[in-house]
Amino acid sequence: MALHKHLVNSADTLVVDSLSGLCAVNNQLSFDPPSKVVYKTKLDRSKVALICGGGSGHEPSHAGFVGEGMLSAAVCGSVFASPNSSQVRRGIDLVENDAGTLILVKNYTGDVLNFGLAAEQYAAEHAGKSDKVKFIVVGDDVAVGKTQGGMVGRRGLAGVVLVYKIAGALAAQGASLDEVYKVAQWVSGRIGTIGVGLEHCHVPGTAVPSSHLEGSEIEIGMGIHNEAGNKRVSPIPPLSELIPTLLDYITSTADAERGFLPFKNDGKDQVVLLVNNLGGMSELELGGIVHATREELGKRQIVVSRIIAGTFMTSLNMPGFSLSLVLLPRADEADAPKAETILSLLDAPAQTPGWKWSSGAPPVTPTPLAPAASDSAKKAAASGIAAPQPADFIAALKRACEALVAAEPEITRMDTIAGDGDCGLTLKAGAQAVEKEIEAKNITGTDLVADVVAIAKVAETAMGGTSGALYSIFFSALAQGISASAGGKPTTATPELWSDALSAALTKLYTYTRARPPSRTLVDPLAAFVSEYSQGFAKAVKAAGEAAEHTQDVDAKAGRSAYVDAGVLRGEKVPDPGAWGVKTILEAL
Repeated sequence: MALHKHLVNSADTLVVDSLSGLCAVNNQLSFDPPSKVVYKTKLDRSKVALICGGGSGHEPSHAGFVGEGMLSAAVCGSVFASPNSSQVRRGIDLVENDAGTLILVKNYTGDVLNFGLAAEQYAAEHAGKSDKVKFIVVGDDVAVGKTQGGMVGRRGLAGVVLVYKIAGALAAQGASLDEVYKVAQWVSGRIGTIGVGLEHCHVPGTAVPSSHLEGSEIEIGMGIHNEAGNKRVSPIPPLSELIPTLLDYITSTADAERGFLPFKNDGKDQVVLLVNNLGGMSELELGGIVHATREELGKRQIVVSRIIAGTFMTSLNMPGFSLSLVLLPRADEADAPKAETILSLLDAPAQTPGWKWSSGAPPVTPTPLAPAASDSAKKAAASGIAAPQPADFIAALKRACEALVAAEPEITRMDTIAGDGDCGLTLKAGAQAVEKEIEAKNITGTDLVADVVAIAKVAETAMGGTSGALYSIFFSALAQGISASAGGKPTTATPELWSDALSAALTKLYTYTRARPPSRTLVDPLAAFVSEYSQGFAKAVKAAGEAAEHTQDVDAKAGRSAYVDAGVLRGEKVPDPGAWGVKTILEAL
């Protein structure tokens, strides 16, 4: 994983450049470059101000949460380094108000010391307002046990963002400093977070680290500053195994080292779930993580009242994620806010770039509807058009499927150069789906129209994408051509029938694609095969193979390679992956 490459002007100016860009996006913000403080331009000084901050590299934290309904200011240090007390003091001065200021920091020594020093300096210089600045340290990590954490306590991870949101919404409603402090302090003690990384991140401007995770490893319990986790796991487990392990860290009360939260595990625990992208995880994977976590919480009879997912607290570009749970109060808990109050504060609108949309309601499981019957879903009447030797026909199809599966790595390699890297996997998926249709006796060689229609449906559903659509159109048209060539009468397929049907199918395909040979697409070998078919099957296959080989010398006029530098393709001498797939099929047949 090449995590050490970055696009910057200079590592030295990166933080200021980034914060300047943020303020360009969000025009309700102002920026003080010398102190690296981002703050609301129009402050309502009758309401409590909230300040957060810490090292940069965790974007959108911290400055991305400054705005209406959330934070008043964020003080930013260099990457993974706490801002100094002078910077923090400048932030306090910028948001000074009549209602008071609450400072929220993650539990890291530098942040606690520098933000705490600034708060004490302010109090010392403003004796009359010494009670107007309050301080909360949020530690939510459950990876480090109580003994190891000792007096330092739990590290601050993504859970702090939920404290920002809840406290910020309460302050926006006009609550007093004591009220905001009390709720924020209570929530910070009810959060558990655990992180997982596929690899460590890289700080711009520093040497490439020598320590890496192996390709088959993940690290559980990683911090957000490249701190090592508490264990590595290999091979990488599926989410169905990984997520239960992670949730055990947060919810278990049997583990004396990590029973940080008072879960009762009696079917009545109620939580808010935050699934956080650590910077390099795809949205596709993140959605799967949300699903797996929600499913596992359901199995444990833990009620999920809200799910919030997205990129909130990153570790630069770390490919990984963290799970946070807020254990909501029960109705009989003394000195606790109401669960409904916590949820309403989470649901309150926030005009900040960093806070993601959430539904404002518990998740629901969609109820699948029974498919409606349709004429197209009914089995078509038998055409009576059969292969001369059905067993040979099926054997040939199996050979083609096996050949495509075997060729997947090579076709994938070609497509990583000439396209988007998925052609081999797409063809393999189609081949395996055809094999299943053969096993299910849905393709038998005794009804060629039905067989070819079945293959067309496989191309549509199992393959997808451009290749799937082209194959599906061609085979659908081929089924029509077979029926038309037979004149609607039962018969045994002849080479002449196949020739007419193939020509008709290619003509129909041409109405949906502009590709014509030579175009460096699958059309090149397909057209060569169809045009030579009347001269004999073997000669047609040879022509198709030559056309596929020739695509390495052809400038792309259509398809995946049309967007790739022609010089790269000529230098690599890579044939078109789709054309190679057609060659593979025909030679196996």
